[in-house]
Amino acid sequence: MPEHIKSQLQKEIAALEYELAHELPAEIKKAVAMGDLSENAEYHMAKQRQEFVNARLGQLKRRMAELSLVNLANIPRDKAGFGSTVVVFDTQKEEEIVYRLVTSEESDVAKGLISTTSPIGRGLVGKRVGEVATIVTPNGKRELEILKLTTIHDEAEAAEKDGAGTGSAQ
Repeated sequence: MPEHIKSQLQKEIAALEYELAHELPAEIKKAVAMGDLSENAEYHMAKQRQEFVNARLGQLKRRMAELSLVNLANIPRDKAGFGSTVVVFDTQKEEEIVYRLVTSEESDVAKGLISTTSPIGRGLVGKRVGEVATIVTPNGKRELEILKLTTIHDEAEAAEKDGAGTGSAQ
């Protein structure tokens, strides 16, 4: 799992756990002191927030567990997968587009960062150079021909070579 994603999730978990353990109990205690709970808006809002925080914590902890199970050895070396940079030709727009397949937390369509769980990401995962991915979108079908593929393994190998090359020159 990318370290910045792990750090981001851990920060949100810590903030929510603090709110759940310290802030919300104080709000509930203060609201209870006001008396009649049946018409106490502060009490009901604090209880609703407590339920939301508990649910969100559960989601975040599940996501952390899912991401920690990502095994780079299981990512194919010759097909598009998590971490791949894919250059495609969009036959409808008649243009080349570069996508990087990332986690949903990192996705940013404007920057070409496409989640592996998005329609485009799911369509590209498992494709090789020369294959065509048919993507169903609200505007109809798009056909994306894979022109070039750089997997996460290719990038790691290139980084190792760059690191080895610069180290030996000094």
